[in-house]
Amino acid sequence: MIYSGKAITVQAIHDGIAELCFDLQDDSVNKFNALTVGELKEATAAIAADSSLKGVIVTSGKPVFIVGADIMEFGALFGASEDEIAEKTLRINLDVFNAFEDLPIPTVAAINGIALGGGFEMGLVCDYRVMSKTARIGLPETKLGIIPGYGGTTRLPRLIGADNAIEWIASGKEQKADVALKFGAVDAVVAPELLHEAAVSLLRQCINGKLDYEAKRREKQEPLKLNDVEAMMVFETAKGFIASQAGPHYPAPLTAIKVMQKAAGMNRDDALREEARGIARMAGTLAAKNLIGLFISDQVLAKSGKALAKKAGSVERAAVLGAGIMGGGIAFQSALKGTPIIMKDIAQAGIDLGLSEASKLLSKQVDRGWISVAEMADVLNRIQPSLSYDGFDGVDVVVEAVVENPKVKHAVLAETESHIRDDAVLASNTSTISITHLAEPLQRPENFCGMHFFNPVHRMPLVEVIRGEKTGEEAVARTVAYALAMGKKPIVVNDCPGFLVNRILSPYIGAFMGLVRRGVDFTVIDRTMERFGWPMGPAYLCDVVGIDTGVHAGAVMAEGFPERMKYDFKTCHEVMFENQRFGQKNGRGYFKYEADKKGRPKKIVDEEVAALLAPIVEGNETLSDEEIVDSMMTPMCLEAVRCLEDGIATSATDVDLSLIYGIGFPPFRGGALHYIDDFGLEKFVARADELAAAAGPLKAMYLPTEKLREMAANGDTFFGTAASGRK
Repeated sequence: MIYSGKAITVQAIHDGIAELCFDLQDDSVNKFNALTVGELKEATAAIAADSSLKGVIVTSGKPVFIVGADIMEFGALFGASEDEIAEKTLRINLDVFNAFEDLPIPTVAAINGIALGGGFEMGLVCDYRVMSKTARIGLPETKLGIIPGYGGTTRLPRLIGADNAIEWIASGKEQKADVALKFGAVDAVVAPELLHEAAVSLLRQCINGKLDYEAKRREKQEPLKLNDVEAMMVFETAKGFIASQAGPHYPAPLTAIKVMQKAAGMNRDDALREEARGIARMAGTLAAKNLIGLFISDQVLAKSGKALAKKAGSVERAAVLGAGIMGGGIAFQSALKGTPIIMKDIAQAGIDLGLSEASKLLSKQVDRGWISVAEMADVLNRIQPSLSYDGFDGVDVVVEAVVENPKVKHAVLAETESHIRDDAVLASNTSTISITHLAEPLQRPENFCGMHFFNPVHRMPLVEVIRGEKTGEEAVARTVAYALAMGKKPIVVNDCPGFLVNRILSPYIGAFMGLVRRGVDFTVIDRTMERFGWPMGPAYLCDVVGIDTGVHAGAVMAEGFPERMKYDFKTCHEVMFENQRFGQKNGRGYFKYEADKKGRPKKIVDEEVAALLAPIVEGNETLSDEEIVDSMMTPMCLEAVRCLEDGIATSATDVDLSLIYGIGFPPFRGGALHYIDDFGLEKFVARADELAAAAGPLKAMYLPTEKLREMAANGDTFFGTAASGRK
């Protein structure tokens, strides 16, 4: 044994060849934490000191190669100053990765599985790379608001060309083996069982002089082979395009291009210095703080979900009641991820609609090359359409997705309960109706809970698992297990009108209706909130959801929280509803809709709407973007605070993740409670009081809770970090 540590071992295998193996103890994956980085430095020194060695292959003892840097440790570094971050990053590059790259013998990476971020950068340090057909590589750092900092921003453009490196780094996408080979990011792709042998064979060709590894190495250490005109064309064109795609809230992709451009004429070490300065600049941004926090929170959520699911065992077979768009979407998602499902409806027309929805979604996947026609057939075969309860005695979970009417749901749930096993879980996909109320006619309410999917089911990650007053933990655990099996992100919440997400969303829509009443143009509100970071403005969102759905939900929320969500004025929603402007579903809402070239609804401003709204408008206010944002965001954030205080969600993290995964809250802002922290609690409370004084009939929606006032007075935060003030 040449070197033995807790994350890395190095041993001679034959003919002067050593194998450096990453195999982090007590962890399911390899990652670059402080331990691994330190051991790589020591292992490299041990290799350099052994004059008998002629070459090194780099392998993994786990199903993955290296998943990247340990973000838990890496994120903590961001509390340091920009200079400190740059210096520490540069030292790792010079003392660890460069030291390995500069070994006097050839090196070959055998990439057996996922190699992302620092994992792929380790591969780039090697002279050659052999990749398993099943592996994936990539540099996803820009998705976290930073740039590749272990040499990826420097080495990748020198390896595959600046234009290709820009695309890979700016997008942060994972790349399959065939793509990696095509672009020259790896030198060979082989079957998994041949990987080790292929890596050794390639290394022997270097040792025997058949391959000039030193020339290959120099390509990564010298300036980019671009003249001034070529460099200007590549980088300036890319900067314009990437800036338009990423937008102002995500600076990392553009920064990565600027770093590559500035470093293009530099040697490796100077380029690495520029890279270190680039990552240090990004580390201080609010986007990086919140995106990294989101990543960490997501890991915690996944871990807790898996732990809960283990208590219930796997879901082998499921059923869905109601085969409309929602039921068809649930059936599609279940079958796609491998859980057979019965799709029941009371009419053949409903069955046809559900199957059509599933077929349409699968056809799109075939068209995009994600699945084959044969795989599409397999998925459809896992959906069993039915007009009866045949087979329901063999299912583990039944999801009710019928019309949003308590009486109808009561009847359907009670009838279904008599056809399923005593231990089967019955769940409702209701978006607003109390789970405790829906459980009233059931004989086994302990086996009943909410399982609220967001529309469209195949795109929205969140599933709210709602615990009613009599819901048992076994039912919650099995529903979480089923959601995970469907590829979703389940978050367990307690019962209340609107549950968590819709309850928090309601005051946001209420604020919108209040601004329209004051004379603010709804198209201006939409543009402002989209610039703020929302994927769509509130009027457009209501059209997509459905105005009729929104009016129904608003009535439920008004009954549940009359002091904040019952309005004593006629709302713009009611005007739209009365004029049968239901949104995209009938082509007319706040906007009108026409099919584009691809058949998708295209939003168009409709001049008739202003005239329809005129009778309910009681002002003619012109507000700044900041005033509109504050007026819209404050009620939503305050309702998020109330949900946490009321115990609807168990943690601030659950609140923020639910909003990001359920309604597209801007990820770079971290969620409603992160937003308050970043605003500064004391400033947020003061601003809320200002808005409340001017809000008229909506005053209660803008008033902070007493506990929030106490937190602000005490200098507390929701996430344990000092408030940074308004950004």
